[in-house]
Amino acid sequence: MKARLQTSLGQQLVMTPQLRQAIKLLQMSTTELELELAEAVETNPLLDWAENAEPGLEAAPGSDERPAEAAERTDERDARTDGADDWAPGESDWSSGGSGGSFDDDDNGSAAERVAETESLADHLLWQLHLSHLSRRDRSIGAALIDALEEDGYLREPLATIAETLLPAIHADDAEILTVLHQIQRFDPIGVGARSLGECLQLQLDVLDPQTPGLALARRIADGPLERLPRSGVNGIAHELREPVDAVETAVQLLRSLDPRPGTQIGDLAHDSYVVPDCVVWRQNGSWRAALAGHAGPKVVIHRGYEQMIRRCGESDAGYLRAHLQEARWLLKGLEARGETLLRVMRCLLQQQAAFLEFGEQALRPLTLREVAGELGLHESTISRAIARKYVRTPRGTLALRAFFASGIDTDSGGEASSTAIQAMIRRLIDDENPRKPLSDAKLADLLKTSGIPVARRTVAKYREAMNISASHERVRIA
Repeated sequence: MKARLQTSLGQQLVMTPQLRQAIKLLQMSTTELELELAEAVETNPLLDWAENAEPGLEAAPGSDERPAEAAERTDERDARTDGADDWAPGESDWSSGGSGGSFDDDDNGSAAERVAETESLADHLLWQLHLSHLSRRDRSIGAALIDALEEDGYLREPLATIAETLLPAIHADDAEILTVLHQIQRFDPIGVGARSLGECLQLQLDVLDPQTPGLALARRIADGPLERLPRSGVNGIAHELREPVDAVETAVQLLRSLDPRPGTQIGDLAHDSYVVPDCVVWRQNGSWRAALAGHAGPKVVIHRGYEQMIRRCGESDAGYLRAHLQEARWLLKGLEARGETLLRVMRCLLQQQAAFLEFGEQALRPLTLREVAGELGLHESTISRAIARKYVRTPRGTLALRAFFASGIDTDSGGEASSTAIQAMIRRLIDDENPRKPLSDAKLADLLKTSGIPVARRTVAKYREAMNISASHERVRIA
């Protein structure tokens, strides 16, 4: 064996500041995005609200309406006059909450348009676990781990305690539980499931490009002297690690850019009590169309007057303005990328789940993040961020984008039925049952098997409980 040098070509994704900002913008809800833009306008003199635009203001590249969006909005206007069978979003639809067309908009749908159910960190992780390609045993272990997480996303319960909670149904050792924990640690938000601050930061460092400045040294600090950093300072850590002070400073800045409490990204602290649709969907000439909601596009512009001042200012002032100009351009490009990604995902969901919009939950087909990611050529985490706390206005009301995803069960016909569709069938059977002789879980399972969907009684009971439907002996009533 001889040591030798060789060259090779390859592609790598570099986690630049622009990319970090684009990822941050993508996972924001509309309300969070508005707060982010308000802070940007407040702190950056080269940014201003579009509605305040004057002759001295000019929209930056990426803030103008794109040709594709203009076409969509033209289709939207045309659809309003296409006939009674087609539905398109009009101003009255936004204000009154009515759906129009041949769809019924019941009280539940109206409520969903105005107030979203609180999504906890556990809900967000369990949803990803449910869509993962883990075995049933591993999903049970994963559910126990998620249940043990604290609000900040950390796992402070010993693995032995997790093993005890699984008994007597599952006997799992620490190694098996740790394997599932490593899977959960890859869920969104990155860093959940960590057992210490160092591990939390290491998990976030793992997803960065290997060529990120200061990455190797940041790993060493997170793995060792991290707890001593506040007391020793950069100079003390540099002396301890025998590294240049400027190199340690770069690594520390990288660590400070990470989130030490990733669990707080999800839940009440990041929850919108008022639902603002990000997309709008309507039916035109028998096909479903999608566009960004009117408020979802960029609302900020670059102040051209300040931009022209750069050429007339002194060196120090020009440097200050150039830095803010670059930040403004990154923000606008990030907003444009957010809108394009969201629209691509929404159109893909329309292709996959057109029957769901047409006929309701019973027609919802199994669909996972991996399938959508593969079709769009994106990473699963990108799809997860794109649909997180995002909503779409449809003829059936305002729906969360995550409602278009569901796990599947093989049917006798060789196809698949989604768990959501099965729940809808169970609810319909219970609604039509004899109130004096309600259907038991076993009888519901038999009826589903007759329809070609083989599910066990325990599965029926689980779905029934998830829908907050009482057991058969509690549903007995005199008609």
